[in-house]
Amino acid sequence: MAAWIGDVCVACGENLTAVDLGCGTGRYFWALRNVRALFGVDASSAMLEQAKHPHRADRVRVDRIMLIEADLLHCAFAVARVDLVYAIGVLAEHVPLTDRLVADVARWLRPGGRFAFTTVRPDSPSVPKTLARRVAGWMAPLAPGGAGRAIRRRLLSGGYYADEASVRELLARFFAIESIEPFTSEAHLHCRVVARRLIA
Repeated sequence: MAAWIGDVCVACGENLTAVDLGCGTGRYFWALRNVRALFGVDASSAMLEQAKHPHRADRVRVDRIMLIEADLLHCAFAVARVDLVYAIGVLAEHVPLTDRLVADVARWLRPGGRFAFTTVRPDSPSVPKTLARRVAGWMAPLAPGGAGRAIRRRLLSGGYYADEASVRELLARFFAIESIEPFTSEAHLHCRVVARRLIA
């Protein structure tokens, strides 16, 4: 993940302003490249306290880090002033990935800025395989039109899971997807996404 987010930074250019949504203890600050100013956002004051002295602090190359205690669904940044928004192990896992959140990120990003994030897929082995979930997974591709979409929305649990199809649908209005790929961590089956903000 560190190499991935470092590569995303390099693709964004030089002297970046970045936002880490759900920065936690600042575990990826050291992996950032070309970032001048970083806003680390998290709802946990205890995590942010640790982020003041992040993992591999001696390797952090960011000029200015501002830590913000806020709910990710209710934070705000200046319009079109950010080059990169990223979230690793947060969206479609601990915080729902929703139309509103995508629209907020799009508003913060400059045209051409990147949104990089991971999700947990609804078919991840870590997701409890209840009888209702198994039946819904079987029925979703067979159900016609609106019924099939409604079943898929339920499988995504209000944005707490997201697969490639749901990510494409959520981002289509504001972003061009540069890459979307599955990967497996020690706990989940994920999607890893990089999307570029479209020019309005």
